[in-house]
Amino acid sequence: MSDTPASETQAAGLDALASSGDSLVGMATLGKTAAALALVVVIIFVCTALLRRWGGHTRMAGHHLQVVASTALGNRERLVIVEVEDTWLVLGVGGGQVTKVHEMPAPPTPEGAPAEAAGDEPFATRFARALRHNAGLGGNGRRGS
Repeated sequence: MSDTPASETQAAGLDALASSGDSLVGMATLGKTAAALALVVVIIFVCTALLRRWGGHTRMAGHHLQVVASTALGNRERLVIVEVEDTWLVLGVGGGQVTKVHEMPAPPTPEGAPAEAAGDEPFATRFARALRHNAGLGGNGRRGS
Protein backbone atom coordinates (compact mmCIF):
# COMPACT_ATOMS: atom_id res chain seq x y z
CA MET A 1 0.00 0.00 0.00
CA SER A 2 2.92 2.28 0.41
CA ASP A 3 3.51 2.18 -3.38
CA THR A 4 0.20 3.81 -4.15
CA PRO A 5 0.90 7.20 -2.55
CA ALA A 6 4.34 7.38 -4.18
CA SER A 7 2.96 6.60 -7.62
CA GLU A 8 0.21 9.19 -7.09
CA THR A 9 2.84 11.76 -6.10
CA GLN A 10 4.85 10.97 -9.22
CA ALA A 11 1.74 11.20 -11.39
CA ALA A 12 0.80 14.56 -9.85
CA GLY A 13 4.35 15.80 -10.45
CA LEU A 14 4.24 14.68 -14.06
CA ASP A 15 0.85 16.37 -14.54
CA ALA A 16 2.21 19.62 -13.10
CA LEU A 17 5.28 19.40 -15.32
CA ALA A 18 3.14 18.73 -18.40
CA SER A 19 0.80 21.65 -17.67
CA SER A 20 3.72 24.04 -17.12
CA GLY A 21 5.24 22.77 -20.40
CA ASP A 22 1.96 23.48 -22.18
CA SER A 23 1.90 27.01 -20.79
CA LEU A 24 5.50 27.55 -21.92
CA VAL A 25 4.63 26.32 -25.41
CA GLY A 26 1.60 28.63 -25.42
CA MET A 27 3.73 31.60 -24.35
CA ALA A 28 6.29 30.82 -27.06
CA THR A 29 3.55 30.70 -29.68
CA LEU A 30 2.12 33.97 -28.41
CA GLY A 31 5.57 35.57 -28.53
CA LYS A 32 6.14 34.43 -32.11
CA THR A 33 2.72 35.76 -33.14
CA ALA A 34 3.41 39.13 -31.49
CA ALA A 35 6.82 39.35 -33.19
CA ALA A 36 5.26 38.58 -36.59
CA LEU A 37 2.58 41.23 -36.04
CA ALA A 38 5.21 43.78 -35.02
CA LEU A 39 7.19 42.97 -38.17
CA VAL A 40 4.12 43.53 -40.37
CA VAL A 41 3.43 46.90 -38.67
CA VAL A 42 7.06 47.97 -39.21
CA ILE A 43 6.86 46.99 -42.89
CA ILE A 44 3.68 49.07 -43.28
CA PHE A 45 5.33 52.13 -41.69
CA VAL A 46 8.44 51.76 -43.88
CA CYS A 47 6.33 51.47 -47.05
CA THR A 48 4.28 54.52 -46.03
CA ALA A 49 7.44 56.56 -45.44
CA LEU A 50 8.86 55.52 -48.81
CA LEU A 51 5.64 56.39 -50.63
CA ARG A 52 5.54 59.82 -48.99
CA ARG A 53 9.15 60.45 -49.92
CA TRP A 54 8.77 59.42 -53.57
CA GLY A 55 5.12 60.37 -54.06
CA GLY A 56 5.87 63.89 -55.33
CA HIS A 57 7.88 62.62 -58.29
CA THR A 58 4.85 61.22 -60.12
CA ARG A 59 3.85 64.51 -61.76
CA MET A 60 4.47 64.68 -65.48
CA ALA A 61 6.68 67.51 -66.68
CA GLY A 62 4.73 70.42 -68.12
CA HIS A 63 1.36 69.34 -66.74
CA HIS A 64 0.19 71.51 -63.90
CA LEU A 65 -3.04 70.69 -62.10
CA GLN A 66 -4.32 72.80 -59.20
CA VAL A 67 -7.66 73.05 -57.41
CA VAL A 68 -8.50 76.76 -57.38
CA ALA A 69 -11.80 76.64 -55.47
CA SER A 70 -14.38 74.17 -54.27
CA THR A 71 -17.84 74.48 -52.76
CA ALA A 72 -20.45 71.99 -51.56
CA LEU A 73 -23.78 71.96 -53.35
CA GLY A 74 -25.32 69.15 -51.32
CA ASN A 75 -24.37 66.18 -49.20
CA ARG A 76 -22.44 64.48 -51.99
CA GLU A 77 -22.24 67.10 -54.72
CA ARG A 78 -19.49 69.68 -55.15
CA LEU A 79 -18.60 72.34 -57.67
CA VAL A 80 -14.83 72.49 -58.21
CA ILE A 81 -12.70 74.91 -60.23
CA VAL A 82 -9.50 73.26 -61.46
CA GLU A 83 -6.64 75.02 -63.26
CA VAL A 84 -4.93 72.98 -65.97
CA GLU A 85 -2.21 74.77 -67.95
CA ASP A 86 -3.73 78.30 -68.02
CA THR A 87 -7.31 77.01 -68.33
CA TRP A 88 -9.94 76.89 -65.62
CA LEU A 89 -12.37 73.99 -65.71
CA VAL A 90 -15.57 74.20 -63.68
CA LEU A 91 -16.44 70.62 -62.74
CA GLY A 92 -19.51 69.14 -61.11
CA VAL A 93 -18.50 66.25 -58.85
CA GLY A 94 -21.01 63.89 -57.31
CA GLY A 95 -22.56 60.47 -57.45
CA GLY A 96 -19.33 58.88 -58.65
CA GLN A 97 -19.23 61.15 -61.72
CA VAL A 98 -17.28 64.22 -62.79
CA THR A 99 -18.99 66.49 -65.33
CA LYS A 100 -17.43 69.50 -67.06
CA VAL A 101 -19.77 72.44 -66.55
CA HIS A 102 -17.72 75.27 -68.04
CA GLU A 103 -14.25 76.06 -69.41
CA MET A 104 -12.53 79.45 -69.48
CA PRO A 105 -9.02 80.88 -69.67
CA ALA A 106 -7.36 81.42 -66.31
CA PRO A 107 -7.12 85.07 -65.29
CA PRO A 108 -3.58 86.45 -65.34
CA THR A 109 -1.87 86.57 -61.94
CA PRO A 110 0.01 89.82 -61.27
CA GLU A 111 3.71 89.27 -60.56
CA GLY A 112 3.62 91.11 -57.23
CA ALA A 113 0.41 89.42 -56.05
CA PRO A 114 0.28 87.93 -52.58
CA ALA A 115 0.34 84.13 -52.24
CA GLU A 116 -3.38 83.95 -51.42
CA ALA A 117 -4.30 85.42 -54.82
CA ALA A 118 -2.41 82.59 -56.51
CA GLY A 119 -4.07 79.97 -54.31
CA ASP A 120 -0.74 78.92 -52.76
CA GLU A 121 -1.58 80.05 -49.23
CA PRO A 122 -0.87 77.32 -46.67
CA PHE A 123 -3.85 75.54 -45.13
CA ALA A 124 -2.83 76.56 -41.60
CA THR A 125 -2.96 80.25 -42.53
CA ARG A 126 -6.36 79.94 -44.22
CA PHE A 127 -7.71 77.93 -41.28
CA ALA A 128 -6.48 80.50 -38.73
CA ARG A 129 -8.06 83.33 -40.73
CA ALA A 130 -11.36 81.41 -40.95
CA LEU A 131 -11.32 80.82 -37.18
CA ARG A 132 -10.72 84.52 -36.52
CA HIS A 133 -13.51 85.42 -38.95
CA ASN A 134 -16.00 82.96 -37.44
CA ALA A 135 -15.15 83.78 -33.81
CA GLY A 136 -17.36 86.89 -33.87
CA LEU A 137 -20.52 85.38 -35.34
CA GLY A 138 -22.83 86.89 -32.70
CA GLY A 139 -25.40 89.48 -33.80
CA ASN A 140 -24.20 91.12 -37.02
CA GLY A 141 -21.14 88.94 -37.53
CA ARG A 142 -18.57 91.58 -36.59
CA ARG A 143 -16.36 91.61 -33.50
CA GLY A 144 -16.20 94.58 -31.20
CA SER A 145 -19.66 95.99 -31.92
